[in-house]
Amino acid sequence: MLPLLNEAILLLVDTGYSWIRMLIALAISILLSLAIGIALARSKTLEKIFIPVIDVLQTLPIVAFFPFMVLVVVTFLPNIIGINAAVIFLIVTSMLWNMIFGVYEAIKTIPNEFLELTNLYKLGLYQKLKKLFIPASLPRLSEQMSLSWAIGLFYLVTSEIFSTGLKQYSVQGIGVDLAQLGFSGNIPYYMLGIVIFVGFVVLTRLTLFAYFNKIASRFSADTFERKKRHAEFGLGNPFYKSRLLSVIEEFYAEKRQRFIALIAGEKKALATLVLAVSIVLTVLVVVYYILPSFAMEQLLQTPAYEVSVLVSLSASFLRVWGAFALILVVAIPIAVYTAFISKHRQAYMLVFQVIASVPATILLPLIVSTFSNNGEAVAFVVFFLSGLWYVIFSILASTNYLPSEIIEVKRIFRLNGLVAWKKIYLRAIAPGLITGAITAIAAEWNASIIAEQFSSSGISGTAATSVSVGIGKFLDTSLASGNLYLMLIALINMTAMIILFNTFVWKKLYRRITSIYT
Repeated sequence: MLPLLNEAILLLVDTGYSWIRMLIALAISILLSLAIGIALARSKTLEKIFIPVIDVLQTLPIVAFFPFMVLVVVTFLPNIIGINAAVIFLIVTSMLWNMIFGVYEAIKTIPNEFLELTNLYKLGLYQKLKKLFIPASLPRLSEQMSLSWAIGLFYLVTSEIFSTGLKQYSVQGIGVDLAQLGFSGNIPYYMLGIVIFVGFVVLTRLTLFAYFNKIASRFSADTFERKKRHAEFGLGNPFYKSRLLSVIEEFYAEKRQRFIALIAGEKKALATLVLAVSIVLTVLVVVYYILPSFAMEQLLQTPAYEVSVLVSLSASFLRVWGAFALILVVAIPIAVYTAFISKHRQAYMLVFQVIASVPATILLPLIVSTFSNNGEAVAFVVFFLSGLWYVIFSILASTNYLPSEIIEVKRIFRLNGLVAWKKIYLRAIAPGLITGAITAIAAEWNASIIAEQFSSSGISGTAATSVSVGIGKFLDTSLASGNLYLMLIALINMTAMIILFNTFVWKKLYRRITSIYT
């Protein structure tokens, strides 16, 4: 009994360390997202320059760059401080981007009359922030925080169990504990750790996030808008049905205007490529000065390296999209049922948030054990779990602002089955589905670093799961061998593929989807 109690206390303490890093990262992310989101929404110049940059940064495989971050930070800071700073930095980069876009969209949709009033009364910047910009941002920021927290937990665990291949680094936290306990076969204590982890997740949801949501709800304009529409188009109005249809069309037109600012034009493709080249050059300079072994003879191996990278990238591409196909089959019915059919949306949301906050990385020992070390099956499950909640939460978030009249149309005209799916559900979820798909695919690419080959200091660097070929495995093996030039080529190819696919596929598809709302 005493060993169990001692282990529970150690797990509680280590989870506390992890949560301190998470809370610090969340606080930094909130402050940065407010500052950056408001600045981009209020400045045309900043908007044109930085929206494409942020759009690219949110799709980059941040986990793959983490070893470079560790090397840079620990070079200038003592080990324990440096590795903690690197972990927090990684979590911030995972949380920040969607929060920035949430604030940006909230500010862009502030009615002009409100802005005119601030100018009429000659309010200064501080008063505008206090009276208008920050309150207007809170509802959207609150929504994005929930998703960001779940994403951050994935990166928290990943960063805690990460090594650079050249040197082992570790921090005290629940991620390290669960990796060590799970892969060493200590299942009772491993399960105890998961229970404690989930307990912290639930407690955080019921306290911190519930409090923040309560504050944010006071500033939601949606409640007042719905009351206004109900008052104007009450059930006693003889033209109610026809007017409902008109309201829907007005809403679709408005929806397109709200999202059109986030759709990249052709000019952003050029900005994207410029940014990618800049990142590559920066990384090359960093590698050159930090690693003197970066030699000219390796440059001569570039063609052979490139062939190996493309083969690995192709294999991972097939895995990512195979898992995404199943994600769509599962996520769309769940999201539609929760948003349009169920009467217990909030209860389901809480359950979803708790489940989504348990990252695939801490479940990896169970997944590996379940599939008897079948690397392909393990990779598929990790890819699936990594992208599933992005699609579900994105769809649910996009339906938050649907006018209640759309649901009334379904009820009054008794639309059900395939008709309801065609006329109501698919049209309503389309923007959220595309947005969720973009982020889900990006999350899967990030997860490839873990899914295709996983090793940690907790299991003496031995690969716990591995596929035959894949970009995630390629990155892991090149890093472990100390060949950072080979790893750099893999990162460049992976990043370029994601950027080009987003620019020429997802964004064009988004334009076509939004055209149905005009």
